[in-house]
Amino acid sequence: MSTSPHLLAPPHRRVRRHLLSSADLDRTQVRAILDTAAEMHGVQQREVKKLPTLRGRTVVNLFFEDSTRTRSSFEIAGKWLSADVINISGKGSSTSKGESLRDTVLTVAAMGVDALVIRHHASGAAHQVSQWVDAHVVNAGDGTHEHPTQALLDAYTMERRLGDLEGRHVVIVGDLTHSRVVRSNLITLRTLGARVTLVAPPTLMPSGIGAWAKADGFELSHDFDAVLPTADAVMMLRVQRERMSGGFFPTPREYTVGYGLTRPRLDALMTANADAVICHPGPMNRGLEISPDAADAASSLVLDQVSAGVAVRMSVLYHLLAGNDEGEVS
Repeated sequence: MSTSPHLLAPPHRRVRRHLLSSADLDRTQVRAILDTAAEMHGVQQREVKKLPTLRGRTVVNLFFEDSTRTRSSFEIAGKWLSADVINISGKGSSTSKGESLRDTVLTVAAMGVDALVIRHHASGAAHQVSQWVDAHVVNAGDGTHEHPTQALLDAYTMERRLGDLEGRHVVIVGDLTHSRVVRSNLITLRTLGARVTLVAPPTLMPSGIGAWAKADGFELSHDFDAVLPTADAVMMLRVQRERMSGGFFPTPREYTVGYGLTRPRLDALMTANADAVICHPGPMNRGLEISPDAADAASSLVLDQVSAGVAVRMSVLYHLLAGNDEGEVS
């Protein structure tokens, strides 16, 4: 790291008290988080992966939905910054006995915690929690609404391979209706100046997306093959079958034929742009939205995204907690 390996100086007054939505961050704030993440990434290469920056702070990861990548990376991020980290799952909390979300978070907050990292199946849950507690709140995914730290780590990962994302063409493909990743990615990528095209069958295009696209200047398509040759990055989204009720596509095979990143599409992408990259927020449905060839290709950044998740979430916790508590981080 270019800064002291022992202690980072408190960040400038740039980031709000909470991170609930990607729209909370302007370009300067996104850049501050990504630049700090680049410094934090160096910690992963050290023999002793520890900074004392958040010593004495307590972070609670409150997850009401299953998670591997997000929960683990927030836990590692907090511990590497020397915070005291407590993990609470919905199945292991009093909500499983009928306690309300409000009572649960108020109980946890009453213990004097500094930050709550929350994942919940209801859209808007993180925002509501932020109204109930004095602790900093980080949205780790709320229903089909947003997942802002995922968008930050995706942008960070793409920048490390592609450089500045200004003017780069990012194509996001798949289950847009049920994805909380797509909204946050769209906001963050547009904030960084990227050109974004969303691709999905008509049945998986969110309601009202056309008006948003017209207002914000991104593109929509139902033809993956037509968009593919101009892509600098292709992000495949998981088909979230657990959130589906009804027939959003005829069969898994037909979905793969129309919207999967198959071996032929991978070849077409690499032929058109040998420097193009492939992303997937995970977990992947191999053989459905992405072929094993594409998932394991040299151009795939899937594992890079996982690695970046720790660095970016360290940066987010640092920007929220390393300063004072007077509304914003100083």
